[in-house]
Order: sequence, then structure tokens, then C-alpha cells
Amino acid sequence: MNSQLLCTNAQCRATYSIEDVLYTCPACGALLEADYPGMSLEPAATKRLWRERRMNNTPIDQSGVWRYREMLGFVDTASHCAVTLREGNTPLLAAPRAAQYGGLDALVFKHQGFNPTGSFKDNGMTCGATQALRLGMQRVACVSTGNTSASMAAYASAAGLTPIIFLPHGNISYGKLAQALEYGALTLQVEANFDQILALVRVLADETGIYLLNSVNPFRIEGQKTIMVEMLDQRDWRVPDWVVVPGGNLGNISAFGKGFRELLRMGFVDRLPRFAVIQAEGSAPFEAYFHARGEFVPVTEPETLATAIRIGDPVSWPKAIQVIDDSNGVVGKVTEQEIADAKAVIGQCGIGCEPASAATLAGIRKLTAAGVMAPDADVVAILTGNVLKDPDYIYKYHTGQLKTPSQAPIAPTFGNMPLVVPNDPAKIAALLAERVPASR
Repeated sequence: MNSQLLCTNAQCRATYSIEDVLYTCPACGALLEADYPGMSLEPAATKRLWRERRMNNTPIDQSGVWRYREMLGFVDTASHCAVTLREGNTPLLAAPRAAQYGGLDALVFKHQGFNPTGSFKDNGMTCGATQALRLGMQRVACVSTGNTSASMAAYASAAGLTPIIFLPHGNISYGKLAQALEYGALTLQVEANFDQILALVRVLADETGIYLLNSVNPFRIEGQKTIMVEMLDQRDWRVPDWVVVPGGNLGNISAFGKGFRELLRMGFVDRLPRFAVIQAEGSAPFEAYFHARGEFVPVTEPETLATAIRIGDPVSWPKAIQVIDDSNGVVGKVTEQEIADAKAVIGQCGIGCEPASAATLAGIRKLTAAGVMAPDADVVAILTGNVLKDPDYIYKYHTGQLKTPSQAPIAPTFGNMPLVVPNDPAKIAALLAERVPASR
């Protein structure tokens, strides 16, 4: 399949070799994307092939990314080894209690926390690491508030590459940092915020030959677009009315839109869903731009306890706004209290997630209340990470100790305080009789 890197700027559209180590267009500075001129797949036959691969035990077919490799034309898997940890294969989970809380008749979560390192980053990192090997790179790096570092460290180590992680000093969940350390990454805590560090690392990458694996890397986006391919496969190719996504660096929404555009062009689907991006109130530059347009204004000091989306200058915003506009989508923002409460409600469904994930349900609740989203809409919300990514947040919420970045208390609206009881069967039985309905 023909493949190239294409500038996403409509006034430029310069093309480059798929083997060039580039993240942005040298001509105009815009983001690049992998492009496959003339890519054409026969929908019925390809859908059957993808479904049949679920029965194969080969590593590449067991991957929920590489199973759909016809969509990933940048690499010939017969000639180049894909770096896989059996990523993807994430479930669609019905959540009636969350649906009721969100004002919907029904709601389904696509839970990316079931990935090998516990987040959606694995879908993109398998492709990024594969391209790094293809290019003959030895060292790879990322700037991360948590999930990217965990994923990159795992995939780089699995590929025999050296992972180097740059992260904001003191602004990372220990649950995520622990993964990066365990997977053997050289971890550098920089006294700056995410956006400042990314600018620093862009310079270092050019000067030292390090391959950058943040979402500015176009091959990360290629892997993440397969989340939508798998979701459609799981739904027997019924397009939902809405897909709701947390918004941080905006790589996911950019990838989802690209995947849908390609599938629509080839006849796999007959329409786009409406996309909704939900940001945290203290880190919501994309929400502000969506409503005001004009110049994109970054948030210089982004704040939110949902560390995965604590990003004030998202590099993928030009791609993301195209997806929102093409799909008649919306962008919203939610408070720390709304995120915390929504996370607790998701937990009551037996479905755990990281704080950033819960922005989806909090946003849905606002969209239905405003009449933007109909109660009977067919909605898929993306949960980006595993519940164990930030266990301190959970404990503090349920015990009434959670506070916003400005130290305002967050009420445990759905708190579940652990109880201390004596070593006394009678007293415990009395407590159970009072607190727990008797079994039939």
C-alpha cells in the first residue's frame, strides 16, 4: 500500500516519506498524519476477515490493534515485526446506573483501562514503537503526566528500545509513575509543567536523535484510531449517535475522527457519530476555543486532579476542531466536583476508572440537562484508564479528604466511608442488620 506523511494544513498539504523522522511539517509547522493514497478495502470481505482473526492465536491477530492492520498501511507486517502486548480487545460495558445519572435511557462505556498497561495509550504506543524499530531508532522518549509514560516504558522495553520519560515534578499519580519505574524507564522529573517540558523535549529530540512518542507522533494516532474500528466491529457496524471523549492533548479525538473518515470514505459506515469532547474546568482551552473561535489561547497554568487531562496547550487542537466541526460535535467542561461524583457513580456500576475518564459521564449529564443530547440517544463514552491508576484520589473522595487544586473541599456526594468495628460478632451482626438488607 502506498503511504506517506501528509501535512494537515489545508493550505499546505505537503507530503513527506513515511520513513522521515518528522512530527510537524517543515514547510508550515502544522501537524502531520499518515496518509494512504488510493487505500481501498472491500467492506464486506474485510469485516469478515477481521472477525475471523479473533479465532487465531498468533500474536498479531490477538492484538485488538493489529487485527485491523489493513487500516495501518504505514508498515508491512510481513516484513516488519509489530511490537505487541495484545493491546486493544477492550470491552463495551453497559452501565444502567450511570445512564440514569447522566439523563440517558442507556449508556455503554468503551473501557480502555483493560489494556495491558491500563490505558488507551497502548493502542497508539504499539504503532509508535513499531515505527521506531522500523526506523532503526535506539532511544525513545515522551513527556507524560502518567499514562503515556507507563505505556511507552512497557512497549519500548518489550521492543528492546531505551525508554526515557520526562514528567512534571510532583504532578503525577504514583500509581502511574510506579509503572514507568517498573518497566525500566530512565525517568526525569522536570520542574516545569507538561507544555513547557514538551517544548524542551522537542528540542532535545532533534539534537540527540531521540524518537518522540507523544501524541504529536503521527503513528500514535494511527494506533488510536483502531479503538473506533474495534468499537464498530463489536457493535456489528452500527454507528452510535454520540461518542464522548475526555479532552487533554486531544490525540484521541483526532484519531477517532481520522478512523471514521477513512471508514466512511471506503463504505464501511454511512455516517459519522456526533463527537463530544469534555475537558476539566481548570484545563479547558479547547472548550474556550470551541465557543469563541478566533485565536487558540492556551491555559498557562492548567489545574485539575484528573492528571491525565491536565494539559493547557494541546498540540492536536487543529485536528480536533476539524473532527468536532465535521461531526456537528460539541465541546464542554466540567468541575472537579462533577468529575469526582461521576467517577463514584461509574464505580457503583462495578466499573472502575481513572478520574479523567469520569469527565465523560459528567459531561453527558450536562449535555442532557441542556437538551443537546436526547435521553434516548445511542451513546458510547470512552473510559481512558484503569481504576488503579490513581488510588489516592479514590480513598480521599470516599473519606471526605479530597480537595481541588485550590484546596476547596470536594463533597463526597456518593462517599463510601470504611467503618472501624470491634472484634465482636454480636456488634458486627447488629451493624449488618442496620446497614445491609437481609438476604432472602
